Amino acid sequence: MTIPDRLTPDEAVLVLIDYQERLFPAMHDRDRLLRNVLKLVRGAAVFGLPVILTEQYPRGLGPTLPEIRELLPDVVPIEKTCFPACDEPVFTAALEASGRRRVLLAGIETHICVYQTALALAGRDFQVHVVTDASRDPANETAAYQRMAAAGVSPTNVEMALFEMLQQGCGEVFKRISAIVK
Repeated sequence: MTIPDRLTPDEAVLVLIDYQERLFPAMHDRDRLLRNVLKLVRGAAVFGLPVILTEQYPRGLGPTLPEIRELLPDVVPIEKTCFPACDEPVFTAALEASGRRRVLLAGIETHICVYQTALALAGRDFQVHVVTDASRDPANETAAYQRMAAAGVSPTNVEMALFEMLQQGCGEVFKRISAIVK
């Protein structure tokens, strides 16, 4: 297994998979999940990461959670009906346009859309870091994370990813990230 290189702000892109209104009520520990994804989005903004946002069949599952959309006013969600986002040409074009090869991947259906997207990205030679503390059900997550790790996808969590990109415990960016994760 190849261990992905560390995350860096100039090489990473944040991909958020299907944080949608009608999916959210079924999530385990919703308050924690929302807090963590909002930390992740705020941290990505501090680092200036490009963000790609998907919505699985929004006519049926609703739009992205308003708390997330509020933080991403300029990001247009990519509608998809396939589980792996890579099967959606608009997603693939947005990812290629970012010019980034390291993907920080988070979503709420870890065992379905996140898992299938992570494997597809790894198969296309992207370095994938999947966020383990901003998703749905612990029982489903465990199996998905194990299979993703076996395919070379690196597990991480919100604070690990933000501090890995930070690297330093001082300065203005450190203060901004520290304020976000408190």
